[in-house]
Amino acid sequence: MSGEFALLLVFMSFLLFAIASATLWWMLHAWRDPATMVATGFARDDAGPAYTALSFSLIVPARHEEAVLEETLEQLCHIDHPAFEVIVVVGDDDPDTTAVARRVEDRYGDLVRVVVDDSVPKNKPKALNTALPYCRGDIVGIFDAEDEVHPRLLRVVDTAFRSTQSDVVQGGVQLVDFRSHWYSARNCLEYFFWFRSRLHLHERHGFIPLGGNTVFLRRSLITSAGGYDPNCLAEDCELGVRLSTEGARISVAYDPHLVTREETPPNVRTLVKQRTRWNQGFLQVLRKGIWRSLPMRRQRMLARYTLAQPFLQGIAGVAIPISIVAAVAFRAPVGIALITFLPAIPTIAMVAFEVVGLREFCRLYYVRPTRLDYVRVLLSTPAYHLLLAFSACRALVREIRGHRGWEKTAHSGAHRGPSALMTAADERVAA
Repeated sequence: MSGEFALLLVFMSFLLFAIASATLWWMLHAWRDPATMVATGFARDDAGPAYTALSFSLIVPARHEEAVLEETLEQLCHIDHPAFEVIVVVGDDDPDTTAVARRVEDRYGDLVRVVVDDSVPKNKPKALNTALPYCRGDIVGIFDAEDEVHPRLLRVVDTAFRSTQSDVVQGGVQLVDFRSHWYSARNCLEYFFWFRSRLHLHERHGFIPLGGNTVFLRRSLITSAGGYDPNCLAEDCELGVRLSTEGARISVAYDPHLVTREETPPNVRTLVKQRTRWNQGFLQVLRKGIWRSLPMRRQRMLARYTLAQPFLQGIAGVAIPISIVAAVAFRAPVGIALITFLPAIPTIAMVAFEVVGLREFCRLYYVRPTRLDYVRVLLSTPAYHLLLAFSACRALVREIRGHRGWEKTAHSGAHRGPSALMTAADERVAA
């Protein structure tokens, strides 16, 4: 083995070790101490129940969602709050979804309004921008067409706005059908660690790539900000970065009983397309460079690292197997061979914490994990991370080629089926 090649292996090994270690550290942010864990919940109001409620405009963009939309709108219409409206955005070329939305609009009168998006080509940020002028509430909330929303959520978000004087409140989102597919448990754990822990670290540092739904913004703020970037494939991330640079006060809160429940992608192809879109959107925001306006160097470093995740995932997915194979095939010196296995230390630790996380996830959502659940998480790890790496590489290729079409995630309602966790009604019975 040449000295140059050995030096490259050592460099790549230390780089991968650093990436894996940082990911592990941030992933466990919420569990560092009891005070941090308490701080991740919704703010409580000590002023008592006598207050004037904020009003909410809840936007639901829906495109080819006739299979799941009606039940979502029914739940939203029964939310426990005195002042809210539901605005459904449908495409002018989507008669099936429009028919469902109109049916609910006829049923609930002024509570539900349907807005038609005639933009071309269509995507989610354009649909949201179409709805913004129709919003009358103090707060604009975003939900997806398949969401399961807790009936008390707006009450708690209302309290959080008044208690923290925040401009934006990001609530929790959780995938729940963790037994639907071989990758579902890992997919659910990703959301669990991201919304339960990682986003709170971003809040602490003042740089938050917002989630796509269960996010609530003061209408005056999003109006003055000019709405969403209509050409960004991660419009939620872009808006969060933009508002962070402008000094907006953004609060992140996670309550396992109040999370918005969603389903995992129905197949591998859809999962890859979803992750490609997210990764490509992050690359767009990275290239756009608005994060450079963040006031602190630590914030800019965190932003650069977060938005560069597609590069890092792609590098890790390609470099780890190559490094291991090269160390064995080319008979590297013992010291160098050992260094090539260095990234395995935080990676193994990460998998161990994910197994513990599965137990915590199941405890919070009133389900008993089985041995098969643990085995599925362990055995699916290599294939799942290869899928993420492939998606990241695909995003890079698409961005280089200028292919920025919106690859929509299909929904079937699996989070409402037998493979999902307990419903909100079941929770109240269990409690």
